[in-house]
Amino acid sequence: MGLYIEARIRADLDELWSRTQEPSQHQRWDLRFTEIGPLPRAEGEPRHFRYATRVLPFLTLAGTGVCAGEKERPDGTRTSALRFSSPHPLSLLAEGSGYWRYVPDGDGVRFLTGYDYRPRWGAFGALADRLVLRPLMGWATAWSFDRLRLWLEHGITPERARANWLAELAVRGLLTASAATGLVQGSALRLLGPFAASTAFLCPLLLAVVICLALFKAPLAGTPAARRCLRTPPTRACAPRLLRTLENPR
Repeated sequence: MGLYIEARIRADLDELWSRTQEPSQHQRWDLRFTEIGPLPRAEGEPRHFRYATRVLPFLTLAGTGVCAGEKERPDGTRTSALRFSSPHPLSLLAEGSGYWRYVPDGDGVRFLTGYDYRPRWGAFGALADRLVLRPLMGWATAWSFDRLRLWLEHGITPERARANWLAELAVRGLLTASAATGLVQGSALRLLGPFAASTAFLCPLLLAVVICLALFKAPLAGTPAARRCLRTPPTRACAPRLLRTLENPR
């Protein structure tokens, strides 16, 4: 699998399973999807679903998928596998497959995913995927996993977590812009009046520290952050056998 994300979540396994397997719950925390809904299926068949992602106010990319899960496994873990595809000509992501694993670990669960996909648009699509889409998908998945963790561990709803993230992003941006303007224009020195000459070296230093803090300080505890998730598998990761039983959605 091309992308790997792992989060350790201190939560009940059944509750984690519910909030990831129920479409109405899943779409609340997963940044990659605007809408997820079940499709009709015959008894005994894997679950089929439709997903949609709004990339612009006037552009929504949709696709379909098929998934199956193993809720009871001999080793106490659980697995969910899926295949998906999007026929929309503007969707760089053509088709792909992936899995979720739920591994009990002490007082929590190691919740991890591995997935990969095939981009369209030929050589241009492959380059755009490597430079833009794949890093963005990895970040969005990790950010979403941490938002799910905050929901389960601290009761911070996905909507509140998104508001926290936007507010913190705005504050960081404002601090960075203000400090950068002060460095360029030297306007902060004028505020010191008669002490400006003797402290001329201090203001640029302080402004540089403000910029560094705004850009690199760890997010607040109630703000989701992709950096809290593991992005490289600790051991060689392989797709579950369950994935081979699923046919590509039409």
